[in-house]
Amino acid sequence: MTIPQSSKAIILQRSNTQQKPAYDEAVLVERPIPSLKQGEVLVRVAAAALNHRDVWIRKRMYPGIVVGSVFGADGAGTVIASAWPEDPLINKRVFLTPSRGWEKDPSAPESKFGILGGGAHPPIGTFTEYIVVERDQVILTPDHLNDVQAAAWPLGGVTAWRAAIVNVNVQAGENILITGIGGGVALTAMQLCLAKGASVYVTSGSEEKIQKAISLGAKGGANYKDADWPDHILAHLKKNSKNSQLDAVIDSSGGDIMGNVAKSLKQGGKVVCYGMTTAPAITFTMREVLKNQKLLGSTMGSRQDLIDATEFLAQKHIVPTVSHVIDGLESAEEGFETMKRGDQFGKIVIKLRGSFKLQQSNL
Repeated sequence: MTIPQSSKAIILQRSNTQQKPAYDEAVLVERPIPSLKQGEVLVRVAAAALNHRDVWIRKRMYPGIVVGSVFGADGAGTVIASAWPEDPLINKRVFLTPSRGWEKDPSAPESKFGILGGGAHPPIGTFTEYIVVERDQVILTPDHLNDVQAAAWPLGGVTAWRAAIVNVNVQAGENILITGIGGGVALTAMQLCLAKGASVYVTSGSEEKIQKAISLGAKGGANYKDADWPDHILAHLKKNSKNSQLDAVIDSSGGDIMGNVAKSLKQGGKVVCYGMTTAPAITFTMREVLKNQKLLGSTMGSRQDLIDATEFLAQKHIVPTVSHVIDGLESAEEGFETMKRGDQFGKIVIKLRGSFKLQQSNL
């Protein structure tokens, strides 16, 4: 096929307004496609998903931001060209590894860690029609997923896998609490735990999201806006479980999560935290020490984690939850606004299509 010479993309541009707090622009431009070097392939992007970090980048709340860089860590599509003419990846459906610097070490990145989109390491992002990427940094899309579903998988999938499977090591029959249900990581963690045979309980600030989680298999939930939400979780445990205790908590909130689960978390239980949306610290006291409870930090995960997670996803025919499908790069702002409002239950995915008005850029 004819290889395109340029690609439309959404890039970060500094806002000229004096808006407080700052909120930079996401601008549609056209950029030349670089020539393929040895070991690289060209992917025609079919879908790209938003993450909270895309909004944080526009708010100047994320480190290593580079003006003019392309947004997006999650993307899926088809390999249409390779520097190796006989490459078996050509015409294969793939999704992109969303990070660099962590290949397979079981504990932490082996080198400088970076996430696609918005920065210089690596200097690529997925909010684009075409992307040049290292051939060893794409993974074959499982047959049971379409491109929109595949785009919803990588970053949230590897983060949830690292938290639930690697760090919690969830087992059948265990009771797991997942906080902040509604986001892509929390929902994927719930799917993984349910597929492992665990009983899942959730928290959210939305009663609607709690009920949606229950419809997908959660045993019960509590609204964290209620001061007595820990008592509601304990009541669900007593109703549904013989031991009426949590084996582990997968947390995105931080703050006083240890105190909130003090009555329900078993001795020796784990709290695995992958985010701190409530407060940038977690209180850990002698109470937890005497109960032999463990607090573990958990970031995205290695490329090997993502491969393992994808094999499990395919085996169990798990389908990532997609909340909103945005039609085309020119409508990306709709996705950003949805993310800012927190309306989503699952991932927000941009489905690429057509041509549209744009600015010219040689960045």
